[in-house]
Amino acid sequence: MSTAEQTSESDRNDTRFFGQPWALVHIFGVEMWERFSFYGMQGILLIYLYFSVTQGGLGLPEAVAGGIVGAYGGSVYLSTILGAWIADRLLGSERVLFLSAIVIVAGHVALAVLPGFVGVGVGLVLVALGSGGLKANATSVVGTLYGPDDTRRDAGFSLFYLGINLGAFMGPILTGILQSSLGFHFGFGLAAIGMTLGLVQYSFGRRALPDEARRVPNPLPSSRLPLVWGIAGAAVVLIAALVLLGVITADNLSSIVILGALVATVAYFAVILGSRRVDATERSRVWAFVPLFITSVAFWSLYQQQFTVLTVYSDKRLDREILGWEMPVSWVQSINPVFIIVLSGVFAVIWTRLGSRQPSTPVKFALGAIVMGAAFLLFLPFAGGGENSTPLLAIVGILFVFTVAELLISPVGLSVATKLAPAAFHTQMVAPFFLSIALGTAISGWLVQFYDPENEVPYFSILGGIAIVVGAGLLLSVRPVLRLMKGVS
Repeated sequence: MSTAEQTSESDRNDTRFFGQPWALVHIFGVEMWERFSFYGMQGILLIYLYFSVTQGGLGLPEAVAGGIVGAYGGSVYLSTILGAWIADRLLGSERVLFLSAIVIVAGHVALAVLPGFVGVGVGLVLVALGSGGLKANATSVVGTLYGPDDTRRDAGFSLFYLGINLGAFMGPILTGILQSSLGFHFGFGLAAIGMTLGLVQYSFGRRALPDEARRVPNPLPSSRLPLVWGIAGAAVVLIAALVLLGVITADNLSSIVILGALVATVAYFAVILGSRRVDATERSRVWAFVPLFITSVAFWSLYQQQFTVLTVYSDKRLDREILGWEMPVSWVQSINPVFIIVLSGVFAVIWTRLGSRQPSTPVKFALGAIVMGAAFLLFLPFAGGGENSTPLLAIVGILFVFTVAELLISPVGLSVATKLAPAAFHTQMVAPFFLSIALGTAISGWLVQFYDPENEVPYFSILGGIAIVVGAGLLLSVRPVLRLMKGVS
C-alpha cells in the first residue's frame, strides 16, 4: 500500500468528529456559514421585492417577486452543473469549493452595497454561481472522506446536514432583526459578513482534506481550453442579448429556469449514460437514479415553497403576534432548521444503529414524498380564514412534518448520488440530484401565480395529492429500482 493510500485509510478510520473523520469539520464549517448567508439573504429577499418603496422594498407584484425568487433558487442548483464540470475537468472539487466561496462573498456584498434592481441583478447572479459551485463540490468532498463500504456515510451526511441547518436557523433570525430595525441593506450586509467568516475558516482548514478531494477525475486536454472559453463567452453574450431584447424578463424567469433545468437534465443523463468511460454496472446505477430524480422533483416543488408561497402566507395569513410583539416574516424560515438540528442527530443515530437493516434509499425517497404531500394537506383545516387567522403553532406543526420529509430525502439523496456515481463522473453525478432541486425550486416559484389566499383548498389539496401519488408509485417500484442499483442500497 502506498503512503497516499495509507494516509487515506487513516483519515477514513478517524472518528474524532462525533464518530466521523475530523476533516468533516472544515466542510461542515464553510457550509454552515454559506447557509447562514444564503438563508439569511433569502429570508428577506421576497419581501424586499414586493414590499412597497415606502417600506424599503422595490414594489413588484407578489407573483412576479415569487417567480424571481423561485428562478434564483433554481439557478443556484442549476449552476451546480458548471461547478461540477469545472471540478471534474479542470480544478478538482476542493479548489472549486474555495473559489466559489469567494464569488459568494462578492455577491452578498453587491446586494448590500448596490442600490435597487442593479444590486439584485448583480448580487443574485454572483450568489447563484458561487453557491452552485460550492454545493456540488462540498457534497463531493464529504464523499471522499468515506470508503465504499463505510456504513458511517449516511450518518456523516446527516451530520453535515446539521451544519447546513445551524446556519439556516441563525441567518433569517439575524437578518430579519436588522431588516426590521435598520433596513434591508443592513440585513444583506450581515449575510456578506457571515459568508466572509466561512471563507476565512475554510482557508485555514482546507489543507487537512484528503488528496482525493483535489484530484481531477477526467482532465480536459489543454488543446480544448480555447473552445471552452469561446463557448463561455458566447453564452454570456447570448444571455445579455436576450435580456436587452426583452426575451428574458422578470415575469418569465421561473419558466425559463424550468426549461433550462429540463434540457440540462436530459443532456446530463445522456452524456453520462453514453460515455465510454462508464461500464455496464455503473450505467445501470445511473438508470436507477432516474426514478429517484423524479420523486425528488415532486418533493422539492412543495418543500421550496417555504421561500415563495409560505412567505406570502406568513405575511398575509399567519398570526405572528407574540405577547403584543410581531415576529418578523423571515423568522418563519428558521422554524424548519430548528427541527433539522434536533432531528438530524436522531436520524443519524437511527441509520447508524440499523446499519445494513435500515430502509433502502428508494423506500426513504418514497416515504419522503408521501410525508411531504401530507404536510400540504395539513394546510386545509386553516383554508378560508381571514387575515392573520392561522395560529403560529399550526405552522410550527406543519413545518415539523416538512422536516421529517426532508430528512428522508435530502441527506440521503446527497449520499446516494456519491454511491451511484461512475468513477469518471464522481463530482458531476452529484449535479443531477441538485438539478432535481433546481427544477423543483423553479417550479415552486412558477406555482405562486396559482396560489389564491381566498380559495386555498384546490392549491394545497392538488399539490399534496400529486406528491403522495408520486411517492406511492416509487414505493411500488422499489424492487426493480434496487435491481438497477446493483448492490447499492
